Amino acid sequence: MKRRVVITGIGAITPNGNTAAEFWQNSLNGISGAGPITLFDTTGFDTTFACEVKNFNPADFIDTKEAKRMDRFTQLGLAATEMAIKDSGLEIEKEDLTRIGVVTGSGIGGMQTFEDQHKALLNRGPSRVSPFFIVMLIPDIVPGRISIRYGFKGPNYGTVSACATSSHAIGDACRIIQYGDADVMITGGCESVITPISIAGFSSMKALSTRNDEPKKASRPFDIARDGFVMGEGAGMIVLEELEHAKKRNANIIGELAGFGMTADAYHLTAPAPEGEGAKRSMENAIKDAKINSDEIAYINAHGTSTPLGDLAEMQAVTSIFGEKNVRVSSTKSMTGHLLGGAGAIEFIILAKAVQNDVAPPTINVENQDPEIKLNVIPNVAQEFKINAGLSNTFGFGGHNTSLLVKKFV
Repeated sequence: MKRRVVITGIGAITPNGNTAAEFWQNSLNGISGAGPITLFDTTGFDTTFACEVKNFNPADFIDTKEAKRMDRFTQLGLAATEMAIKDSGLEIEKEDLTRIGVVTGSGIGGMQTFEDQHKALLNRGPSRVSPFFIVMLIPDIVPGRISIRYGFKGPNYGTVSACATSSHAIGDACRIIQYGDADVMITGGCESVITPISIAGFSSMKALSTRNDEPKKASRPFDIARDGFVMGEGAGMIVLEELEHAKKRNANIIGELAGFGMTADAYHLTAPAPEGEGAKRSMENAIKDAKINSDEIAYINAHGTSTPLGDLAEMQAVTSIFGEKNVRVSSTKSMTGHLLGGAGAIEFIILAKAVQNDVAPPTINVENQDPEIKLNVIPNVAQEFKINAGLSNTFGFGGHNTSLLVKKFV
């Protein structure tokens, strides 16, 4: 039998909160993290706003010299990890470090580093490219650095699957514990690609909202006037633990990670499969993995990026399983923007807190719900209701679909 896996620690740095507690409370209160881009000069860009992390000081978490040898996505990931481990109450000096592993993800990695070093190459020659360029760039450096920092010697790797990245990481980490290869896993994701070439590239795809005059109203999943997603950045890290290990040390258990589903659309590079066929199977697989019935799901934290095709396909998938009004749905990307590879992690944290506290954050900016989206969307104000089980969906370019199922711990 598979071992049970529980959530015992969370850490987050997001556009609308620099701790998990602040992120959770601001999400309940409908606080948007969107605003004009400050990380670079946006003159000439079609989109001039994003959801940036504010007031983050790497020196609060990382030695200043070491921080300079890290891209921003790594700094965010290490900071969120420190907070998650502290939240878990894990006493590392008392643990068998060969039984603690790390699986985290970043969809793109050190894009700012790539841009900076490419400029150095062109303007100053190959000898001026930093010797730390590669290790600042690669996405898997985050789990590597976490293991080095804390001495964790269990399974260790990074995942990359576009927007589904950190949900794949969390699902993989869960299964590593279930099948006995570790007792504790640090997992989640981080991303920081609010850079000139990233914004230009996504703009060229017509994927980003251009509501430059109203940044806080730009991310509007399920609304008839949605016109694209808003770029976000940040990190979410989670401590997963085998149940008996957690109970033995009297850990505070937030919830149980009971199901993981993953599928491929096998359809298109960026567009979802018709009627969300791949998303539907992903959710069904998570429910089957958890060995519960679909009518036990009370809440879904949707992928909900605020793109016309994506939102509709996901809602068609949800409707095909649950009907039109039998489950409540919200997209917290309306407040955080889209963290790409980090999205699944922070949304998993929202799901876990929603199940724990029987309250779900809203989708803000729903002024006129798309009539084709015939679902019980939570608009603008958080709702309290019984949540014994819920799902978090993340879907990535390339047709990658993931669903994570959290149950109330009893």
